[in-house]
Amino acid sequence: MTRAAHDPGTPGPGRRHPERRTAAGAPAVVEGWSPVERAGVRILGVRIDAVTFEGMLDRIGEWIEEGGPHQICTVNPEFVMASRRDREFAQVLEAADLCIADGVGLLWAAKRQGKPLPERVTGSDGVPLIAERAAREGWRLYLLGAAPGIAEAAGAELVRRFPGLQVVGTYAGTPSEKDAPGIVERIRAAQPDVLFVAYGAPRQDLWIAKHGAAAGVPAMMGVGGSLDFIVGAQKRAPEWMRRINLEWLYRLITQPWRWRRQLALPKFVWAVVRG
Repeated sequence: MTRAAHDPGTPGPGRRHPERRTAAGAPAVVEGWSPVERAGVRILGVRIDAVTFEGMLDRIGEWIEEGGPHQICTVNPEFVMASRRDREFAQVLEAADLCIADGVGLLWAAKRQGKPLPERVTGSDGVPLIAERAAREGWRLYLLGAAPGIAEAAGAELVRRFPGLQVVGTYAGTPSEKDAPGIVERIRAAQPDVLFVAYGAPRQDLWIAKHGAAAGVPAMMGVGGSLDFIVGAQKRAPEWMRRINLEWLYRLITQPWRWRRQLALPKFVWAVVRG
């Protein structure tokens, strides 16, 4: 496929493209991105888009064809509670082009509102799925962040899994503002179609919001520990625990230092119940 040129004048994170419409003025039907998926739900004020994995992949494909930067946020209950304390983070979530339901708590809260979401769309599962589609469609990936050497190893592993995949750059970097110009220059030189940023939330999401327009990548997503999972530096919960929505418990047992962060979960449940 022909790679769309990056148009610096295209709306970036926080500036939405107008909804596509037919000649009669009705919303156009976009394959993989139905009107129901566009509707979404608000949970404690945070917008969650009712999108499936397939819909997310199709949306990324549209963005690559359009050009211009777009941001995906992988929202979970911790994001929601953090946004209530951090106004800047709340603004980033509101401005994102796509907010996916990364946490099972969001599915529970949406169902409680009578607006069930179609499925949990995690960043950890999304990265390999995006890489698989990228190998088929010719999308170019750039991996930024994680500990030194992790991005390089993750890139090599993804190429091994998905022959033909183009990983055009990897760099640990830092989320420091003083390092941002050099990182942006590296990314622009590589001209990727998809950028994964693994600085942890909310730093990765704030970095994309601040520097995404300058980087000019069509699709950018904060991926947390996903690169560590790919190379085995961190282990994901067994499949059976993920299937019954106990991945949070596995992470608490294997990473007990996370207990302070996990306190956000009961606070989230109480806030939803209290309304």
